[in-house]
Amino acid sequence: MSDTKILYQRSLPGGGYVHVEGNDEETSVHRGRIAVERRIDPVRRDGHEPPIIAVAEGASAQSVIRQLLEIATDNVAIARALLRRQAGGRARF
Repeated sequence: MSDTKILYQRSLPGGGYVHVEGNDEETSVHRGRIAVERRIDPVRRDGHEPPIIAVAEGASAQSVIRQLLEIATDNVAIARALLRRQAGGRARF
C-alpha cells in the first residue's frame, strides 16, 4: 500500500504494539491492514517489518477501519490472527 498512515496504535501486554494502517488516497476502494510488532526491544526491530495479520478493503474508509479495529482492540483476536498467519494464512475482510 502506498501513502499509508497509522490510524490506530496501542501497546500490547508484555511489550510491542499493534497498529492499523490505512491508505490516504482518494479512490473508490479503501484499503487497510493490521501490523503487529511483538519485539519489545526497539533495537531488535531495526531492519524488520512487523507482520501483517489482517487486511481489509471497502467502499469507505470508515467501514475498513471498523473491520480492522475489531481485531486490533482484541488481544484474543490478535493471537488467533498470529496463529493463523504462522499456519500460512492471513485474515481478509
